[in-house]
Amino acid sequence: MNKLKSILLIDDDDATNFLHKMVIKKVNCTDNIIVKTNGEEAINYLKTETDGKYPQPSLILLDINMPIMNGWEFLQEYKKLEENQMAETVIVMLTTSLNPDDKERALSFTQINDFKSKPLTPDGLKDILKSFFLFPDNI
Repeated sequence: MNKLKSILLIDDDDATNFLHKMVIKKVNCTDNIIVKTNGEEAINYLKTETDGKYPQPSLILLDINMPIMNGWEFLQEYKKLEENQMAETVIVMLTTSLNPDDKERALSFTQINDFKSKPLTPDGLKDILKSFFLFPDNI
């Protein structure tokens, strides 16, 4: 099975990040998990060029409510990135919000591929992988 290049977690909650890293490791879909605790850190990371290349994670798991720069503000800044900074990143917004307006707002952004409830489960991650990365059904 091919693995994703990397997964970027953008969430200010350490416990959630710990759990999501455990889920990703259990599913064994990448060897590279990056954690940023707010949108500003994530944007700066995506703009960081190393050896002529940008990070270009395969998957971004994005929280809504964070200090400094929340998920909505991150999306506004993300849209301004150069295409080679974005790559073919799939963005899934993860939230504990039960507000249906949040889901509707999230899906109004062309950059958002899906909207899921936290915490992410192994089955939820597998669904994302099968839907957006053509992983086999038996992962």
